[in-house]
Amino acid sequence: MWMLSFVVLFIFVLIMFFFWFFWLYIFYCYFFGLIERFYCFYNFYFWLMSLIFMSFVMYISSLVIYYSEDYMSGEVNMNRFIMIVLMFILSMGLLIISPNLISILLGWDGLGFSFYVFSYLLSECKVLQCWYINCFIKSNWWCFYFNFYCLNIKFWWLKLHLLLWFYLWFFWNKSYYYINYSCFYNYESSNSFFFLTSCSYSFSHTRFCFIVFFYSCYCGGVYLLIRFGMIIELYSMSNFVLFIGCLTMFMSGLGANFEFDLKSIIALSTLSQLGLMMSTIGLGYYDLAFFHLLTHALFKALLFMCAGIIIHGFNDLQDIRGMGGIINQMPLTSVCFLISNLALCGMPFLSGFYSKDLILELSLMSNSNLLIFMLFFLSTGLTVCYTFRLIYYVVVGEFNFKSMHCLGDENYGFIGPMFMLVLMSVIGGSLMSWVMIYTPVMICLPFYMKILALMVSLIGGWMGFELSLMVNYSSFYFDKNYLVSFLGSMWFMPYISTYMISSFPLYSGLKIVRVIDCGWSEEYGGQGMFMYLYKMSMMNQDYQFNYFKYYLLSFMFWVFIFVVFLIYTAY
Repeated sequence: MWMLSFVVLFIFVLIMFFFWFFWLYIFYCYFFGLIERFYCFYNFYFWLMSLIFMSFVMYISSLVIYYSEDYMSGEVNMNRFIMIVLMFILSMGLLIISPNLISILLGWDGLGFSFYVFSYLLSECKVLQCWYINCFIKSNWWCFYFNFYCLNIKFWWLKLHLLLWFYLWFFWNKSYYYINYSCFYNYESSNSFFFLTSCSYSFSHTRFCFIVFFYSCYCGGVYLLIRFGMIIELYSMSNFVLFIGCLTMFMSGLGANFEFDLKSIIALSTLSQLGLMMSTIGLGYYDLAFFHLLTHALFKALLFMCAGIIIHGFNDLQDIRGMGGIINQMPLTSVCFLISNLALCGMPFLSGFYSKDLILELSLMSNSNLLIFMLFFLSTGLTVCYTFRLIYYVVVGEFNFKSMHCLGDENYGFIGPMFMLVLMSVIGGSLMSWVMIYTPVMICLPFYMKILALMVSLIGGWMGFELSLMVNYSSFYFDKNYLVSFLGSMWFMPYISTYMISSFPLYSGLKIVRVIDCGWSEEYGGQGMFMYLYKMSMMNQDYQFNYFKYYLLSFMFWVFIFVVFLIYTAY
């Protein structure tokens, strides 16, 4: 196992070497002017981004494999699990480094297929149901190819351009407006609904899906939107993306404050940060969205690892109301858990601060309206609110589990990967800001707007602490209060996205089964025909048996007559 993680880590180092090599090559082209500057930068810009992103995927993957060696030590199908993880890595690599849309499609569907294999391995009904929803929604990708055929605009020429190695110039052609729009629509719909339904994976009480959930499931859609960001600007769709991102960020942050499942809270926080990245893309800061994507991957992977150890220590308990006081029994895990949560809040000088604070300040300098401004900072306050509420329930509060239950975090198989992620969660943001943000960003804001993010964070932390002390804040109150249920279920989003779509076909199918399949069709269909033939066959059989009886009686009668005749003639 350690050899496999070493190989993945070696691939990460190799990719980073090529990354620095490309930077030196670009500097060489700029300095000596061998080719045009724009052409050099345009050719290698997305490949640099792909190499950086792939290196982070390899880095986190190596730590996950090393972490799973002890976390899943009792698993019988451990080799099968590792093969599925490697299939997930291969699909993600195909999605990241692919030069054309066909191979991107293969990588995108490979991610969903690997999730299905995990759920099939576990036989988890909830996970299988969520994967079927994802399959139905991600089938919008095939609409992209259907649009190619239906528009009938030089299909063979489009297919030729689609298979080109460098194809990005294709989107700048004005004659392919509808095709570009359909491409962006399918990226957007697949990304948004994929993350909406991926939160449902966290409800399954399984360790497999939990380990790989953070692994990259939210990265693919954001990366593709960053990679094809020129479509958003070219067709003036920035306001739409900005509004959808802000609304997603606000709804998921509000729902996390009314959630008690640990994995669901972390999944909703992932969805909230996805909305922040989408909003940053809508504002036009693609490099900054990519920067926040990388920093968020580090501390969110650490957060999921800590949560996995906590759930494992509490005998697979996921309700945060049954936890508490782990700082006394699991000090190392508690420190890592606090660092990851504070980085999520944007604590100064942690990795999340360098990207999140810059995004908030640039949003204040943008031309956005009051609604976007309110959604941005309310979502920031809600993020700090549910984070401090989670810290109180899990780390600081009273121990609410079994009194004789002992916890511990002395396993070095857990601490090693967590320490590597803690190191990157602390210094990774500053290092990447020095490398990626090569042009200093000029922030010109008044003092009260400069400290607005800090004040909102302080108010959110105080509200999270007060929210965790509410007496009526129980599951009974949550179920009976319609306002709390409305806010906690992301504004009835499960009913809109899933139940509303599936309820009418399922209800109609039930009526059809009851009225037709179990009713008239049973009477006049296969069952009725079977009963009719059965009765006719029984009647025919009765006739045959009766005729045979009559034949025997007649035979016996004539035998009797013959015997009597013989006796009579003998005398």
